[in-house]
Amino acid sequence: MPVRATVDHLAALPEPDNVNGATIVWGVRAGRAGDDAPGVDPAVLAAAGFEGKTGQTTTVVTDDGIRLLVGLGDAGPGVFRKVGAAAMKAAKGDGDVVIDALVDLEGSDRVTAAQALAEGLVLGSYAFTEYRKTPDDGWPTKAAVVGKGGKRVADAVARGEATAAAIGLVRDLVNTPGGDLTPVAFAKRAVDLAEEHGLTVEVMDRKAIKAARLGGLLGVARGSSQEPRFVKLTYTPTGRPRGKVALVGKGITFDAGGLSIKTASGMEWMKTDMAGAAVVLGAMTLVPTMAPNVAVTAYLPLTDNMLGPDATRVGDVLRTRNGKTIEVLNTDAEGRLILADALALAVEDEPDAIVDVATLTGACLVALGDRTAGLMGNHDEFTLRVREAAEHVGEAVWPLPLPDHLRRPLDSEVADLRNIGSGPYGGALTAGIFLREFVGDVSWVHLDIAGPSNASSAYDEVAKGGTGFGVRTLVRLLSTWSKLPPL
Repeated sequence: MPVRATVDHLAALPEPDNVNGATIVWGVRAGRAGDDAPGVDPAVLAAAGFEGKTGQTTTVVTDDGIRLLVGLGDAGPGVFRKVGAAAMKAAKGDGDVVIDALVDLEGSDRVTAAQALAEGLVLGSYAFTEYRKTPDDGWPTKAAVVGKGGKRVADAVARGEATAAAIGLVRDLVNTPGGDLTPVAFAKRAVDLAEEHGLTVEVMDRKAIKAARLGGLLGVARGSSQEPRFVKLTYTPTGRPRGKVALVGKGITFDAGGLSIKTASGMEWMKTDMAGAAVVLGAMTLVPTMAPNVAVTAYLPLTDNMLGPDATRVGDVLRTRNGKTIEVLNTDAEGRLILADALALAVEDEPDAIVDVATLTGACLVALGDRTAGLMGNHDEFTLRVREAAEHVGEAVWPLPLPDHLRRPLDSEVADLRNIGSGPYGGALTAGIFLREFVGDVSWVHLDIAGPSNASSAYDEVAKGGTGFGVRTLVRLLSTWSKLPPL
């Protein structure tokens, strides 16, 4: 299953040389066309309605030939993914692309912009065509970023290309139908990627999952004819690590809701309910090169949630890895059941911190919309670091509380916990409080990506369907890792 981003070669050039036949793109700042598009008549731009707004494009004729102009707005580093994507979309059908858009940026801003621009060039041309008779042709297959800065800029472009490939991988996984991306198929893909990127991998089948006492995962898997899997990926640096971090990803490869069955419309995008596991897997492919001095282990519980003859009944009690029992009062609140086991396993490996990523609740989407992830945790400094990492890479997160008064409704009369609260409100918060029961005294952050993991329409560098949201945040967090204060 190859990545569908169509740019198969991305380069960095100090000057726009050797570009015969390529589309030359000039980045133009708002109100700075005279500097950034020399020789272009302002009246021509005015007639075209081109003002240099971020992502705005137009084509002009200059003394040197045809040029594609793309607006940079205020040219802050954060706009360049959108700029790269806009350039690729405007150049579709016109051959390869050479983009000169880094303008007067210097130092770290120039490096950040170069990486973001490279990501936008690749991701802006993403197309998932695995099941289409006619592929989405016409996208440029080569692109170059022009900009002085030597090795720093060249390395930034390479990082951008690698990051975009990892995000493309996540998009491919999320977009693949659940009947094809079964738990077994997902696990096999993880094994192949682990071998490719030098990661240690362990895969547990049903027998091993049972031996490991992962009762939450087994309980959800009972209704399916597909075999569950649990994948553990480990990166161990060669030198002394600066820290040890666990990543946990929810891997429900299709969610029908179990006996608490979803509506038909509610199931429409449930092939995407494994996006958390896909994001963690995508991030792990980047860890060896982008966060080499941090030990990282990923925990991926994989199953679908179906209605087979022995599906978990409402009222059944499951015993999880850490011994806590859960009364299942809604089988459609299944993600937290498999995450409970994964979090408990992660705690046993004694990490400095845990991040879990999950398409966990529709309530989070209601609260924050479809482009912002909910951010919860038990450690204020750690939560702040995740938020700062997300802001740095252009992924929107918003902190949500874990109020103590919502813990009591999770008490069960027959088990240690219920898997849902007692009322219709605060569902995303209740889910976070539930997960907190399984992290003990380890610093922990929960990212609910139910909204931004999947796009109902294309925007900026995002194509319709799986987005890959979260990969950049995790990699930024790990690549800047430092010791946390005590919990």
